[in-house]
Amino acid sequence: MTLYPAIDLKDGKAVRLTKGLMESAKIYSDEPWMLVKKFEEMGAEWVHLVDLNGAFAGEPKNLEQIVKIRENCNVKLELGGGIRDEATIQKMVEIGINRIILGSIAVKNPAFVKEMAAKYPIAVGIDAIDGFVAVEGWGEVSKMRATDLAREFADAGVEAIICTDVSRDGTLGGVNVEFTLEIAQASGITTIASGGVKDESDIEALIKTNAIGGVIIGKAYYEGTLDLAKMFQRLSLMAK
Repeated sequence: MTLYPAIDLKDGKAVRLTKGLMESAKIYSDEPWMLVKKFEEMGAEWVHLVDLNGAFAGEPKNLEQIVKIRENCNVKLELGGGIRDEATIQKMVEIGINRIILGSIAVKNPAFVKEMAAKYPIAVGIDAIDGFVAVEGWGEVSKMRATDLAREFADAGVEAIICTDVSRDGTLGGVNVEFTLEIAQASGITTIASGGVKDESDIEALIKTNAIGGVIIGKAYYEGTLDLAKMFQRLSLMAK
């Protein structure tokens, strides 16, 4: 089980949203790179970055902060939000991003995602509302079932699927283990749970499935309902 501490970037600051609503943004740091450094010191191997402005604009908008994070921190970085074409993917890889998350484009042009997965380290972001895929920064709900989209990428060479239950995101209401498991079983790909994580019990429930490879930790850390440093230590001992 890999823990992915999460930073959402909005207007150059580190924020968290509730249910993906931009107006719900709560600022946690004016210097996101310092947060990433803190996660690194706790033992994080990966950090999950989302360019929120980029997700709505359809192109990266927090590039200055992303570069600053890369220059100052040694953790692996995965990045999503507004990445829709190969030129942007290439640029992010050149900056030093270790994994690119493709979301909305995966629904609209799965062939493109498969093509990119053959060249670059790609993760597919599947965000769902009531089991249907949400796109464009969660502003629209498509007619495609999340499990059908996961199945589409079963043998496509993508590194991971990151699945978010939008209705739980940022709520501290508990992770949707069943939904995550359905995505993992449909795709057969390393699946990372996202949305609603509150405390250690959520992580334990995911570990018990023996089928889920990672979990994104956001508000649970920022609001102090999960001791992240302790969790890293615990998982490190389990790995031994």
